[in-house]
Amino acid sequence: MLVSGKELLDKAHKEGYAVGAFNVNTMEQCQAIIAAAEETRSPVIIQASQGGLKYAGVKMISAMVKALAEDTDIPVALHLDHGTDFKQIMLCLRHGFTSVMIDASKLPLQGNIDTTKKVCEIAHAIGVSVEAEIGKIGGTEDDVTVSEREATFTDPDEAEKLVSETGIDSLAIAIGTAHGPYKGEPKLDFDRLELIKKRLNMPIVLHGSSGVPETSIRKAVSLGVNKINIDTDIRLSFSAAVRDFVDKNDAYDPRKIITPARDAMKETIKAKMIMFGSAGKA
Repeated sequence: MLVSGKELLDKAHKEGYAVGAFNVNTMEQCQAIIAAAEETRSPVIIQASQGGLKYAGVKMISAMVKALAEDTDIPVALHLDHGTDFKQIMLCLRHGFTSVMIDASKLPLQGNIDTTKKVCEIAHAIGVSVEAEIGKIGGTEDDVTVSEREATFTDPDEAEKLVSETGIDSLAIAIGTAHGPYKGEPKLDFDRLELIKKRLNMPIVLHGSSGVPETSIRKAVSLGVNKINIDTDIRLSFSAAVRDFVDKNDAYDPRKIITPARDAMKETIKAKMIMFGSAGKA
């Protein structure tokens, strides 16, 4: 069943676990996510980035997720990840997304506030939740790139001002994660996370979580992270399974090639859901 992101994250915030938010570009990724959620009885967020929407199109992404959500009793939210273009956000709202992210983090604080507030006014009027970001998360997420020099940790005072003046439903913060593969082990600023969570008392989002050690993920959840974005780890599972199958089989049927890759993605997603504490929370 399709629900708002706010419904999922408010419950996670109250009960102390995190909901996995998994990026999709294809039908097989959507199927893998839903299958994993059903097997673990986990609520789930399926999200599309700007790159995903360019690849599959907003109509296709929306139709795939809606079709799968209609046939399951698992609560599913359809989320726009890193929306930077106002027209694109409006297009997602028209096509039934139940949650959107406005990423105005590259703007000065007041610009971020003004842009985010505008999106909240429209989205909230139709029951759609809004995620914003403050601080800059390093790395590349499709069309959004932040260099190591640009990456700055979230300032708690600025975060509090953004939340109070916009009415957002969840906040993505920068505490040391990055988009894409890591060159070394990321060092997260848990003290900053704990302070922000205490001051805001709302769902906190962690981007760039693929490759972060399990101990760090579990600690982040214990300190108040309620939404965790995963993309790279799913891609790696997919590519490894495809290479392994092609190396061992003389096959040309896409279904035979992709099926083991879909299964591999499902297992990766299940492991994340268990790690995040969302298993059994549907």
